[in-house]
Amino acid sequence: MAQYIGNSNDAGRAIQLLKKREKMKEEIELRKQKIHEDNVVAVSNITNKFAAHYDAVEQQLKDSTIGLVTLDEMKAKQDVLVKEREQEMAKKRLEESKEKKKSKIRVQQRAALSFVDDEEEDSDDSSDVETKPKIRKKGVGKNPDVDTSFLPDKAREEEENKRREKLRLEWVEMQEIIKQEVIEITYSYWDGSGHRRVTKVKKGNSIQQFLLKCMEALRKEFNELKTVTVEQLMYVKEDLILPHHYTFYDFIVTKARGKSGPLFHFDVHEDVRIVNDASVEKDESHAGKVVLRSWYERHKHIFPASRWEPFDPEKKWDKYTVSDKCK
Repeated sequence: MAQYIGNSNDAGRAIQLLKKREKMKEEIELRKQKIHEDNVVAVSNITNKFAAHYDAVEQQLKDSTIGLVTLDEMKAKQDVLVKEREQEMAKKRLEESKEKKKSKIRVQQRAALSFVDDEEEDSDDSSDVETKPKIRKKGVGKNPDVDTSFLPDKAREEEENKRREKLRLEWVEMQEIIKQEVIEITYSYWDGSGHRRVTKVKKGNSIQQFLLKCMEALRKEFNELKTVTVEQLMYVKEDLILPHHYTFYDFIVTKARGKSGPLFHFDVHEDVRIVNDASVEKDESHAGKVVLRSWYERHKHIFPASRWEPFDPEKKWDKYTVSDKCK
């Protein structure tokens, strides 16, 4: 058998390790034995409790049974006695818990009384030594004359929100009434020359709804409109091509302007560029033009189509123009 040969330090280290291992084994054995003993004691306590309970029941059953009885009678008596025994034990536990609560309350009362007694003694001692009158400090109160309107107030904020909501609903209702108002619009179907017509729409109607109404009226006279749809038509007002989704109400409320006049006036005057000096702005509105997109694509390099451009709400036309450049 091979043996380990090393120096004295290694041998000492090996001996210490062996001692540690033996000590750990002894501790583990002691723990196991203790756990086993605790389990045996716990089980014996439980069995003793049950044994005592059922021994008492058995004794009562023997005392109450006289003579010969049937098995059913015996079982019935045993069940009754077990129930009575359980009720007695439950009452006993309840009384014990009540007694514990009372004892706790008594301890707390005694502790409180002891503190009161100490305070009384301290107060008596202090009164004997020196009797000074207690001066009550005057606290800082609220000044009713100070303006507190800038401070947050829940009730005031709720009232203000209700008032705002009421005003908003009134404004919305008023705008709906305005949108239902009927206006008369003079327009000109433009195919190189003007064919003036008049129609009535509501202020809340969109440009597309207006063009649909114009198309239905013009189809009887112009054959090129019999096969077109409303998407193939354009409405040009003051040299601006208006998008179909805008409503007349939008232009009226914002008081939008075009190159050659306001977009929110629909009464018609003669074209100032033909009758009067074109370089002088007048507070007049011109008839809008209903045009086929195909006609516009063919003639957009020729006047007046050369001046037309799409409507841009961000672009301001505050200055009157008669040419393609703003001066």
